Amino acid sequence: MTAGPGVLPDHTAVRVALWRALHVQADAPPHVVDDEIGLRLADPGDGWRARPDMDERDTRLVRASIAARARFVEDLVVEQAARGVDQYVVLGAGLDTFAQRRPETAAGLRVFEADQPGPQEWKRRRLAELGYGVPDWLRLVPVDFEGDWWERLLAAGLDPGRPAVVACTGVTMYLTRDAIVASFRRVATLAPGSLLATTFLRPAEDVEPELRPFQEAAERGARAAGTPFLSHFTPAGMLDLVRDAGFRDARHVPAGELARRYFADRTDGLRPSKAEELVVAST
Repeated sequence: MTAGPGVLPDHTAVRVALWRALHVQADAPPHVVDDEIGLRLADPGDGWRARPDMDERDTRLVRASIAARARFVEDLVVEQAARGVDQYVVLGAGLDTFAQRRPETAAGLRVFEADQPGPQEWKRRRLAELGYGVPDWLRLVPVDFEGDWWERLLAAGLDPGRPAVVACTGVTMYLTRDAIVASFRRVATLAPGSLLATTFLRPAEDVEPELRPFQEAAERGARAAGTPFLSHFTPAGMLDLVRDAGFRDARHVPAGELARRYFADRTDGLRPSKAEELVVAST
């Protein structure tokens, strides 16, 4: 894997990028999201599909969920851009590739990717190495999510007086409830018409039986890597949280809705899991 001295991408961000690519390579078309750019950024080597966490059978539910959440958020951004919203914030951006895959939409926005300084500098270098670069409309904002992340976004040009779409996917499980509420209260101060799209992780006992061993193994791996899962929510619990944070309205987007929207005509039974679902909240 290409990386500078002492700087590596977050292992969870790499795994998510590889699952998006595995959806393209292992699942029949039509693909919910077509993303192999994240694979190119990660540069995991030729044997990446032999990794235990890339097993084609065991990861069907989780990779379908990863593809579905990416597609849902991107559809939301495109829809809001058509209504005149011109700011898009990705919290915990990792190896997100919206800006590279959807430049026809992204170039009409100001896109802010907020992430930890080391992994983000690695990503900036990889984008340059692959010929994408960082255009003026894409702002890579190094932040400390336990500290001054909001001030850093404002300094990078985020205008709280204009509506924005804020995506926070695959993040809340790594934060305490208090940290999540504090973060979402910041987002809730954005101009009326702003949207937050966030995922939340259900407790293992609340997911499909066939996925529980996979989720339990993921939680053990996260603890061993020093990034334990700290927060799980039921849909009602996450709705209460975002409303308590100050959002005007919120709705749960269950896995079944994503399945109807993106997987309805498939004949291979591929569908997203309810282990990680979405809530969309508005200011």
